[in-house]
Amino acid sequence: MTIKEAQQTVDIWIQTIGVRYYNELTNTAILTEEVGEVARLIARLYGEQSFKNPEQAASAPQDLADEMADVLFVLICLANQTGIDLTEALRRNLDKKTRRDADRHANNEKLKS
Repeated sequence: MTIKEAQQTVDIWIQTIGVRYYNELTNTAILTEEVGEVARLIARLYGEQSFKNPEQAASAPQDLADEMADVLFVLICLANQTGIDLTEALRRNLDKKTRRDADRHANNEKLKS
């Protein structure tokens, strides 16, 4: 699925199943909540925090994928309702990063291993 197709698919889902988009402020709060859920799992999977029980640890990789999809879904909702073409936005952002960071990372001693 392309980013454009994802934006169209989410829009159709909202119109047919979701009733309507939440307002932008509500979706921003939901996005923050979902990013927090990703952070919680990353802290336990790759950081120093532990899971409360083994069942949580066993399902964590799939839970992380699901939480990342939740982040993407809400981000797409915000893009749709604010008229942002995420494909074009990402293209412009990568161009900007390429110009700005052309030598920056290659010359960063901290990144050399």
